[in-house]
Amino acid sequence: MSLSIRSATPADLPLIAELIRALAEYEKLAHEVRFEEAVLGEKLFGPRPYAEVLIGEVDGVAQGFALFFHNFSTFEGKPGIYLEDLFVRPEARGVGLGKALLVELARLARERDCARLEWWVLDWNEPSIGFYKSLGARPMDEWTVMRVDGEALGELAASRGAD
Repeated sequence: MSLSIRSATPADLPLIAELIRALAEYEKLAHEVRFEEAVLGEKLFGPRPYAEVLIGEVDGVAQGFALFFHNFSTFEGKPGIYLEDLFVRPEARGVGLGKALLVELARLARERDCARLEWWVLDWNEPSIGFYKSLGARPMDEWTVMRVDGEALGELAASRGAD
């Protein structure tokens, strides 16, 4: 069995969309998937890419992906890599593909002079939490994730700021 990691290309867009939907099913969040494939392709492979994707293969067959982008730490004065999604198909779990994807992300972070690699994990996902801890990751329990989206995002954007 051979594992390989490669950067995604525009030809991988249908595969990436399929893997995102499979991840959403696993996370019980399929009802929240709203992307249009053409728009996703533009944001990943257009003139100003907002994120990058690694494809993980087992014996030449795509079985997983990692979608990531750069963030920035003001305290470190350096960029970081934020892993938005990591997913390995159930039939390919346990062969080291998830670890291989994270190893490649860590290698890219070092190559790009990043201060850190970080991501979120659902608090009910104990198998993943255990896996991440075994790789040296630590939970950031003192932080609370905040989000503004949908109608609230539109209202905030339309406000004058000084109200």
